[in-house]
Amino acid sequence: MSKEIIETDIAIIGAGPVGLFAVFEAGLLKMRCHLIDALPQVGGQLSEIYPRKPIYDIPGYPSIDAQDLVDELMKQIAPFQPSFTLGERVETLEKQEDGSYHVIGHEGTTIHAPVVVIAGGLGSFEPRRPDIEGILEYEGKGGVHYFVKNPDIYKDQKVIIAGGGDSALDWTIYLSEVASSLTLVHRSDSFRGAPDSAEKVFNLAEQGKINLVLQSNLSSIHGQDGKLTQVGVKDKGKNETILDADYVIPLFGLSPKLGPIGEWGLNIDKGAVAVDTFDYSTNVERIYAIGDINTYPGKLKLILCGFHEAALMCQSAFKYVYPDQKLSFKYTTVNGIHSF
Repeated sequence: MSKEIIETDIAIIGAGPVGLFAVFEAGLLKMRCHLIDALPQVGGQLSEIYPRKPIYDIPGYPSIDAQDLVDELMKQIAPFQPSFTLGERVETLEKQEDGSYHVIGHEGTTIHAPVVVIAGGLGSFEPRRPDIEGILEYEGKGGVHYFVKNPDIYKDQKVIIAGGGDSALDWTIYLSEVASSLTLVHRSDSFRGAPDSAEKVFNLAEQGKINLVLQSNLSSIHGQDGKLTQVGVKDKGKNETILDADYVIPLFGLSPKLGPIGEWGLNIDKGAVAVDTFDYSTNVERIYAIGDINTYPGKLKLILCGFHEAALMCQSAFKYVYPDQKLSFKYTTVNGIHSF
């Protein structure tokens, strides 16, 4: 059954932090936004993957948990009354005769807007699984987790983390104070993550607070009645050690997929949408891409960079929403914040 068409000024695909901040920047220019996201809640990766993880590079916050940042962004955009379609993925994009678009979700939701903004983070994604026979049997309640949603469940538990990036280092540091025992397994003897975090991990190992197993890989998984009990770890010489474990957390990153976005005629470069840094527009008129989904020379996948992209995008999008008006840039210290 067809649904009523949702009319808005900007259709934002993705309700992560960059998509949410775009609502604020658009609101300052009297442009309304409707956001659609495949996840059942706002916040994108922050809410879905690491809601309790602290973030240290948000201006004005020496440290803020990911979910707290999402909550603050929602408070910030509340005066502009954005609307949301959650738990529905975008399937098709239809251009209308006047140059505007219909953004259509897989359940039939149709959003009509003169401007479309892709703020889908990494796109649709799934964790990179270690190549271990039988691991699927233990995913979720069985003890194999690819995301840390609630650190409290690891309290007084035997935890094994595998990986060498920022997530593996950060969660090793955090959970070393929570778990009864924690082992970090990494295939190399150096880490890809932040040097400061790597130094903290080495210090924890020297203090005996964690067990650090380097130049090794997860090799096997063992359990009973679908519940993890042990994990095998092999070193470079193919010697396997069996470790007791209640939980294993492989943090090898995400495998991003653009999904239907890749079929919209956009310039795609290595799985990301190429944009013009003047306003973060794509090669298709009236379609912009901001945040981790886009790419350009010198691109940094940081939330604060996405915020900057959102601000410039909205300044450019104004001409499509209000073609007969001249944009006059003013600071919020002059104009303040006015709700619709």
